[in-house]
Amino acid sequence: MMKLIRMLSRGIRDAFKSVFRNFSLSIASVSCISITLVVIAISLVASWNVNNFTENIKKDVTIVVFIDSKASDLDLEQIDADLRKIENIESITLKTKEQEKKEFMEESEVFESIMGDWDEDESPLKDSFLIKVTNLEEIKDTVKKIKKIDLVYTVNYGESMVEKMLDAFKVVRNVTIVVVVALILVNVFLIVNTIKLTIFSRKREISIMRLVGASNFSIKYPFVIEGMVIGMIGSIVPILIVIYGYTYLYTYFDGVLFSSLIKLIKPQPFVYLVSLIILGIGMVVGMIGSSRAVRKYLKV
Repeated sequence: MMKLIRMLSRGIRDAFKSVFRNFSLSIASVSCISITLVVIAISLVASWNVNNFTENIKKDVTIVVFIDSKASDLDLEQIDADLRKIENIESITLKTKEQEKKEFMEESEVFESIMGDWDEDESPLKDSFLIKVTNLEEIKDTVKKIKKIDLVYTVNYGESMVEKMLDAFKVVRNVTIVVVVALILVNVFLIVNTIKLTIFSRKREISIMRLVGASNFSIKYPFVIEGMVIGMIGSIVPILIVIYGYTYLYTYFDGVLFSSLIKLIKPQPFVYLVSLIILGIGMVVGMIGSSRAVRKYLKV
């Protein structure tokens, strides 16, 4: 174990030396990784926040079930029992027309003056049940089942707006995933080609290693570690942009975009998690790029 640690630490030290010794070529690889990692970081942040928006909408969507005016208290109890038999329903809250009338009157003096003289028979308001669902994807089927219950007058959950927003968020999420995967593949391709130039300039060094009987692993190992180091260096700028840029964005918009439903994820620990992912992608891509360049172009 100690031998492996010493070998790894020596490899990283030599890799840093090699990067600065071949600075003009290494800077091309670092720049390539930095640019693509910035776009990957933006895509990751966007994708994560879109998922957060979707979850907030799911939590906020409420099905309002209006009950026929002729329903008695016993009927309301039976409707409540029937609703609880539906699997996708998470919570049920009864709001009587008296409660609704009181809320309206508290909101405005106009409502208070109009509704103050209403007796129970004159009130056009209806008793209602406020329902939260477990799975928003199944809300249509849930609503169909609710409508079949006796004395249900009408059901409303803002279906048009909810479905449009969920469809839009789903498209954005899928696009960002495709973009991240595509950028990683492009990054590997670019790194292979830029590192290939570095390896080509060091053919003499590799030839000497072969002549002294170095194994394939001994030849490839320094280049793979060097690729990892280049990936680490290339991820510095994207990480700084994520940490400081996203924190500034969150503060500037006070954590909310356009609506209280569209809330940004709090910066801590979110930015550090994204930064770790970016660092990991940079290191892995650098290692893969170096390994492929050595194997394919030097026939090691």
